[in-house]
Amino acid sequence: MRTAKIWPTVAATAAMVGLLATPAAAAPTDDTDSTFEVLVGTLDVVTPATADLGSGAPGGTITSALGTVSVSDTRAAADASWTASVTATDFQTGGGTPEETVLASEIDYWSGPALTTTGTGTFTPGQPTAGDAEALDSTTPLDAFTHTGGTGSNTATWNPTLVVNVPLDSIAGEYTGTVTHSVA
Repeated sequence: MRTAKIWPTVAATAAMVGLLATPAAAAPTDDTDSTFEVLVGTLDVVTPATADLGSGAPGGTITSALGTVSVSDTRAAADASWTASVTATDFQTGGGTPEETVLASEIDYWSGPALTTTGTGTFTPGQPTAGDAEALDSTTPLDAFTHTGGTGSNTATWNPTLVVNVPLDSIAGEYTGTVTHSVA
């Protein structure tokens, strides 16, 4: 009888060892749907706050760089095209009589080439050389710089030149006006 009691104990022990020795079954797989967001930015233009264009005599010209103009496009758009345009007010001194006014149309603008660009697409200056200069206007915008195509973010900077054609009948004084760049 003793033998009969040992065999079930040995059999149970062997079965336990067999259970402990079998490899664990692999856990089932599971997926995690993951997302992230590319943020929508803005389309901005930054210009110098002030510019001293110099001085000149009646009937002459005053030529001066305006200062760096920058467009930053962080809209992350599928079509990152934009056009930067420019207008100007009339420049006046004193009481703003006709002799104390230089019309916006008597000031020529040329963008010149890009100083820097980043991003994809085509960057095109509105007036790449001095020979391409165009008269400003107080109501009709002049294309200063364009960007076509490309995707995502991009930037462009340029330093436009203004040529003031001082009228022969201008009165001496400090003339003030505003040059406005916009981008859309």
